[in-house]
Amino acid sequence: MPRIEYESKRFSAQSEALIGHAQIILKEYAQQCFVLTLRQLYYQFVARDLLANTEANYKRIGSLINNARLAGLIDWEAIEDRTRNLRELSHWGSPQEIIDDAVKAYSIDKWKCQPCYIEVWVEKDALLGVIQTACDPLEVSYFSCRGYVSQSEMWRASERFRGQIENGKRITLLHLGDHDPSGIDMTRDIGDRLEMFLRGLPSVEVKRIALNGDQIKRYSPPPNPAKNTDSRFANYMTMYGRESWELDALEPRVLIDLIQGTVSDYMDEGLFKYYMVLEEEQREQLRKAAEGMSARHAGEEEQ
Repeated sequence: MPRIEYESKRFSAQSEALIGHAQIILKEYAQQCFVLTLRQLYYQFVARDLLANTEANYKRIGSLINNARLAGLIDWEAIEDRTRNLRELSHWGSPQEIIDDAVKAYSIDKWKCQPCYIEVWVEKDALLGVIQTACDPLEVSYFSCRGYVSQSEMWRASERFRGQIENGKRITLLHLGDHDPSGIDMTRDIGDRLEMFLRGLPSVEVKRIALNGDQIKRYSPPPNPAKNTDSRFANYMTMYGRESWELDALEPRVLIDLIQGTVSDYMDEGLFKYYMVLEEEQREQLRKAAEGMSARHAGEEEQ
């Protein structure tokens, strides 16, 4: 794992101690195959009573980690920004390489014969990596709402659901968001707009699985003051008080287990496993066909 020194820096004893804690936290998560965002790392400082939960401390950790990375003290691959990514085309070195990749990528739609169709929606981009880790093994589609969902994407979702409903499926949308005035209201908004677009069809179950009050009591994520400038603050305060909580503050493993456990409640696991076996059998057929093509190609080159 790369620790590369780009700049020589001197740190106070207090800063060195914080960097040491960051190294320990990042190593713990790396051993679990997790890469944290800066905000998730910061919440670990708060959860471990190393720092008070304040905006000033968040900025302090951001600046300190930046300098520690430049000084070669923090692994560059141990923290990631999930909101900014390079987009590029795929390339292959030979026809055989793309055939091999196609064999690996071959997949059966294991939800085609399931009674339900499920999607997982998360409020913010920063958690997409965690959501992907939860959803990919179960082959469940997932979506970053980026706050309130745009009308265009909400309509497209309703059209996806319409097609599934017409094929006899029950639709369940699992939503994860912050426990704050807007984050709570986003779940309601999704349900209301889907009902409008799908009027006359069976309703979509919009199930908010995080962040909820029982999870706040169980996991004690650090609170933040709810934004009193939010137009939904008054209603929120009446129901929940003046504190709010961010979804990022939950452990990645907690979110993964929550999503996978909920999805499992809706799926026929025996049917899913049957299609996994069938998929591997068909993938093996493709491998043999690819090997035959490669052998014939090699023979033609020798002639």
